[in-house]
Formats: sequence, structure tokens, C-alpha cells
Amino acid sequence: MTTKAATQPNSAKVVPMTTEPNTVSELYQRYGGDAFRFAESKGTIYERHLVFDRAIDPTVASARERFEAFAHSVRDILAQRWVQTKTTYEQRNAKRIYYLSLEFLLGRSLINNVTNLLLDPLVQDVVREKRIDWLELVEQEPDAGLGNGGLGRLAACFLDSMATMQLPATGYGLRYEYGMFRQSFVNGWQHENPDNWLRNGDPWEICRLHEAVEIKLNCSFKMRDGKLEAIPSRPSILCGIPFDRPVVGYGGKTINTLRLWAAAVPNYFDFQEFGTGDFIGALAGTLEAESLTRVLYPDDSTTAGQGLRFLQEYFLVACSVADLIRRFLRHNTDWEELPEKAAIQLNDTHPSMTVAELMRVLLDDAHLGWDQAWDLTRKTLAYTNHTLLPEALEKWPVAWFETLLPRQLEIIYEINRQLLDEVRVRFPGDEGRIERISLVEEQPSPKIRMANLAIVGSHSTNGVAAVHSKLLRTTTVKDLAGMFPDRFNNKTNGVTPRRWLLEANPELSRAITEAIGDKWITDLSQLSHLKGLSGDSGLQEAFHGSKRDAKVRFANWLKSTSGQVVDPDTVFDSQIKRIHEYKRQLLNALRIIVCYNRLRENPNFEMVPRTFFFAGKAAPAYRLAKLIIKFINNLAGTIDGDPLVRGRMKVVFLPEYNVSLAERLIPASDVSNQISTAGYEASGTSNMKFMMNGALTVGTLDGATIEMAEEAGKENLFLFGLTVEQVQGSQAWYNPYWHYDHEPETKAALDLIFSDYFSRNEPGAFEPIRDTLLTDGDHYMHLADLSSYTQAQDRLGDLYTNPSEWARKAILNVASSGKFSSDRTIHEYATEIWKAEPCPIP
Repeated sequence: MTTKAATQPNSAKVVPMTTEPNTVSELYQRYGGDAFRFAESKGTIYERHLVFDRAIDPTVASARERFEAFAHSVRDILAQRWVQTKTTYEQRNAKRIYYLSLEFLLGRSLINNVTNLLLDPLVQDVVREKRIDWLELVEQEPDAGLGNGGLGRLAACFLDSMATMQLPATGYGLRYEYGMFRQSFVNGWQHENPDNWLRNGDPWEICRLHEAVEIKLNCSFKMRDGKLEAIPSRPSILCGIPFDRPVVGYGGKTINTLRLWAAAVPNYFDFQEFGTGDFIGALAGTLEAESLTRVLYPDDSTTAGQGLRFLQEYFLVACSVADLIRRFLRHNTDWEELPEKAAIQLNDTHPSMTVAELMRVLLDDAHLGWDQAWDLTRKTLAYTNHTLLPEALEKWPVAWFETLLPRQLEIIYEINRQLLDEVRVRFPGDEGRIERISLVEEQPSPKIRMANLAIVGSHSTNGVAAVHSKLLRTTTVKDLAGMFPDRFNNKTNGVTPRRWLLEANPELSRAITEAIGDKWITDLSQLSHLKGLSGDSGLQEAFHGSKRDAKVRFANWLKSTSGQVVDPDTVFDSQIKRIHEYKRQLLNALRIIVCYNRLRENPNFEMVPRTFFFAGKAAPAYRLAKLIIKFINNLAGTIDGDPLVRGRMKVVFLPEYNVSLAERLIPASDVSNQISTAGYEASGTSNMKFMMNGALTVGTLDGATIEMAEEAGKENLFLFGLTVEQVQGSQAWYNPYWHYDHEPETKAALDLIFSDYFSRNEPGAFEPIRDTLLTDGDHYMHLADLSSYTQAQDRLGDLYTNPSEWARKAILNVASSGKFSSDRTIHEYATEIWKAEPCPIP
């Protein structure tokens, strides 16, 4: 929590002025008056929630019950501003931003809402007077299981920025009952456990049954052997039930909405089957519908899992389009006004069916002509691409459209026909170009290319870092970029400084505010004023102190929750990302083995003691990623068991990586590893969070790390490895055996793995690593970059022995992180893509 508020930032920013209430009474006045007294006396809202919601004596309430009462009390306080926000948007008929995303990785909401509402003084008083164990209470809230990785966390940051900047925006997603999974380790292997985050309910959400929408499908479903099966040519209706969560802008003036859809069926219950004793059959329709939003990311290694994913995407799109069109028609009668009143942003390819669905509504429901409907669709929609990996550019079987969505398929075919006619006119005889641009991939079986559909059906396509946007235009969708060059642009990602600095790192936030004031909270470019102070001994001392506090706090938390002991006096060296070959956790592990071998060969080898942290989940069907986790855990166990290196190096793989864990580890980290193969990481956002919190980056020239180096100066990062051009230019001839044969430390590290040194009780367990790195050609070029990586780490280790110079570089990194605020990113979206203005709430 923080007790600081922001004042007026640079006028060029789309950011509101917020003024900090001077007293608790002013806080109450801001949010509705004394009727909402929090907990200063008996009968106030906190105690009323305990008594009337739970029917218990407040003195015997459990920690979970106290959390729910506290959360409901905070929601009560924000409720009038929430209502006022929605009323103002309606009265002014403001242009709305609709952000469609299959993921919103929110983390916990209590501290975030308290901070953004500026309720810290009030909460501190209540905690003291009621003798509440605040840390215990906060721990009762699970991370919302609505996302998995960077895509969902970016969406959450964007919601925060849009509300803080008073932009009239609504997020649309799905209300997953289960998150991806809860991760644990069994004998080093990842074990997936159900993440039933809604088991105890969610105190923030409000169900809006009266705003449900009906979604028509061309088939029905039935449960067979525990699986959902489609019954073609038997139309059915799904019901989308909206659940709204408040999105509190900093200062508490604007409170936007995240609307999450849950699937149900309209009034379903088969009395005949129930009467004959078939209790499951009587509820089958309900079970089938609810399965649709049961889990985030069904296992897409099976056709059934892929089919469920396909249906999830359409359900999100259909519910959201129906809702926003209904809202548009409440205040507008002229369809030509749609692009002036609605800006729909598609967060990656998952919501790409919006193109066909919006066309269907305009053609079939509004009865517009094709040309007008197509013009309005393109003007209203915009698309963000988040990946260069071909497997992530979704392609859905035509057969599924034929079974489920035949009308949308007809529309896609017509869009494609007109598109290819235009290609033939502009590039006569170029059949290769026609095949690449087509929305339909014909071989080996017909599929719809969802990224192509999103690009063709929108007026803007943006990448999320400069290098990513360039590669998108010149490589991934080169032909489409040639057709529509004016639609392509870059919007480098950003993260919200409220959660990732102000809340996550209170000690560093305090040091920054004491040095330059608090305007940085809503205008992160203000951090640049720290550059001239980077050599100041007082600020350096404050930086070292804040880092030490964060490390001690993390070490204490880790010991209390897992029993693991780490030394805060070691270098905290972190890599936290989902596990994937291109993110190269394996390269990090190889580097650790090189260090380990150096100590084994020479116990007197000088090396700054380090604790290496890993965190991240592997997709359940991604076997090699799960093997990499197993390998790192075995590596950790081997090093822990070797007295020769004890106290000098330690490896820790932290289970169940989520937002709450990141909020603890990132402020405590000294080193950030951003080591993806150049040209594969779209942007990254953890790199920005580490930079903002004063960690030094060891990284490749990839994603937004390139721009970080431009902002801070390459000399203040530890860059290594092949460039994008070198990776692309060497793929045809690259031979990993050259590095194995000519680099002694590389060979020694690999030989140690292949000798079963890290799998003595499981001989041959890591043979697939040999295949990946040598036999199969090392596609992601681990060995090509290993020597350069270890040299960069050696330089970093040398710097750490000079505390003043280390602090100077770290402070320069913090000072240079202003560009990477999601406020800046959203300002660019609002002014350049959405053409949307702030709508201040009185």
C-alpha cells in the first residue's frame, strides 16, 4: 500500500489530476459520505458484512471471512463511483473502447483497489483498531484464474491504465471457473492440480442476470464418455451470463468494468428424465453449457480440446458483440455512427471471429448492404498481434465452421473472394502470393487463418515492440503488409507502475518519491529526473537499502511458505517465464553448469555467491518443456547436495508462478535474464518490471529489451548473443556440433548431463536434451549463444563487487524505464488507433 497520490503530470499525457484527501473524512466524502463508515465503530460496514453476510460474531470470524468482509466493504466504498462512471458514459454517449481478450491475468485485487482508491490511511486505522492481521487477511485472496502469461498480464495493465487515464473502456473476457492449473513438483516433475479459484466465491464480482445474452449455434451438444460432442444440424442456444468486476483507476475517480461471460442454458431442466431416475441426464444440458467456461486453456493436444477452445473463442466474441451493439443502440439510431462510438481492440488472434460476427450482425440483424457493413466493420475493429511463432497464429478447421457457424463461414468466404480478386488485380499471375494471403489454407485440410482474417477485417494491425512489428511486416505476414501498408504500426508494450512499483516495491517507491516527488505514479517519464542523481551517495544508499529489504522480505516469505532457505546476501539471479524452448531456460541451466564445473575444477575460483531462481509453467502436453523443469529441479538437488559449492551457488525452481509471486520476486531480484533467441520474443513485459525495480538485465537483442537498451544505454545492460539478422542468416548452415567440439566449457557442461550426473537414479532421463541441443540441430541456438552468455554473466559478477557502480547503473535503469509504462502505451492506442478521448467523471 501507499499513502501518496499524484499531481498534474505533463499535459501531453492523457492522464487525470488526482488530489490526495487530507483526512479520513474527506475520503468518505469522496466515495459517498458518512453512510459508508468503514469500521471505526460498531455497526459499520465491515462488521455488518461479518454479521449479516455470515451471521457470525466478528470476534470469532475466520481469516477468510474477515477477508470477504473487508473486500465487500471496499466494494461498498467504490460502488457509488462505479455507478457514477457508468451513468456519465451513458449520459454523454461517449465513444467506448472495448478490449476483447481471452486472458486477464489480474492477480489479487484487494491491495490494488485499496491503493488506487487512496484508502491507505483509512485501512491502516482499521487494521490497527480492529487488530486485524493484514498479511494473513491478504493471503486469503487467490490470484484470479483468468490468465496464464504475458498476454493476460498486459491486458490487466491496460485496464488499469485506461481507468487511470479516464478513458471510457470495458474489458471483455470469460469467467473461467478453473484457472490453467496449480503447479507442484513431484520428484522434480511438474504436477498439474486443479486451480478452483472460485471455490469460495469472488467478493468483487456482481452477476448481471438481467443483461444476459443468447447465442445461437447450428448444433447441439451432449456428454459422451465424459466428453462434449457436437450433434450437427440441431440448432441450440447458449446463454451468456455477465459478471462484472470493478477496475479502479488511480485516484478513485473513474471505475471502469471488466465484464466476464459465463456459459449457461436458458431455463434448462428435463423433468421427464429426472422423473425416470436419470438425474445426470436431467441436467445434461446445463453441464454441457457450463463446461464451455469451466477451464482456462483446455488441453489443445487433442481434437476435443481444440474444439472446446474454438467454441470458447466464439462464445467470447458473440456475447461481447451482442452486448456492445445493444449498448450502442440505446443511444444511436444511425449505424454510420458505430465507428465513432465504439473502438473494438482484438488482443491477439483469439477474438478474430469478431470480424465475421460483427459482419453477421450488420448484415442479418441491421439489414445493411455488404459494402456498408464491411466499411463499418473495418473502421471499428483493430488487431494486436503478439507472436511470430507460426503455431500461435491460429488456424481453425473449415469443418468446425460448417458444423457450428455456417453463416459466419459464408461471410468469411465472401471476404476472401473479394480479397483475392483484389490481389489478382494488383499482382496478376502471382499465384504464390494469392495462396499466402488467402484466408483459407487448403492443404493438408482446409483451415481458416485467423490472423489473416483479423488483419483484413480491421483498420489497424500493431505489433508490441519495434523489432516485433518490423518482423511482422517483413516476414510473418509480409504479403498482407504489402497489400495494406498503412494499417501496420507499432505499440511497444508497457506495465502499470501502480502495481509493479508503487505496490510491489514500497521501499524503492518511497526512495524515489523522496528524491523527485510523486508525480511519477501517473507519469512515469518523471523517473528521468533520477538520472542526474544516479551518482548521489544518499540515493545509492537508499537503493541498496530498499533492495536489501525486498530480498529479506522475499527470503522470509519463501521460508515460511515452503521451508526453503535462501541467503539474501547472495546475488538474486532470476528468470521467470512460461517454459518454452525459445525462452531458453535450458540456456540458463547450461550457464549454471558451466559455473558449477568451474568451482568443481578449482574450489578457489572467485565467484560472487548467487541464488538462481526459476519460475514458470509448462503446458501439460509440452513434453520437452516439462522435461526442462525436471532437469532444472535435478540440477538444483545436485548442487544442494554438493558441499563443495554450498553457500556459493544455489538453484531454486519456485512452483506455482503467478502475479503474487512475481510481485515478491521482482523487487528482490538483482539480475533479470531475458535470453530468448533473437527474433522470437514479441516484446516481453517481465523485462520492463525488472528494469523498473532496479534489476540489471542480461539479455539478447530481442523484443522490448532492444528498446530498454536504447533508453538506458547499452553500457547499462549486459547484452550478448546473436542478433535477429544473424539468427536468420545462419539457420540454413548452423551446426551445434561445432560449439561442442571447439568450446571446452560447452562440451564439459553437455558431457556432465549426458553422463547422467544429474540423473543418477534415472539413467537416460535427459537423453531428449541431447537430441534437442545436438542431434536435432539446436533450432533455438542455445549453444551458439552459450559462451557469449557466460561472458556477459562474468562481467556482471565483476560489477557486483563494486556496490557504488552497481547502484549507479541500477538507478539509471530505473530512471530510464519511463517509456515502459502502460499509460504511455494506452495513450498511443487512444490517440492513434481508437481516436478516443477521456471522459472525466464529476
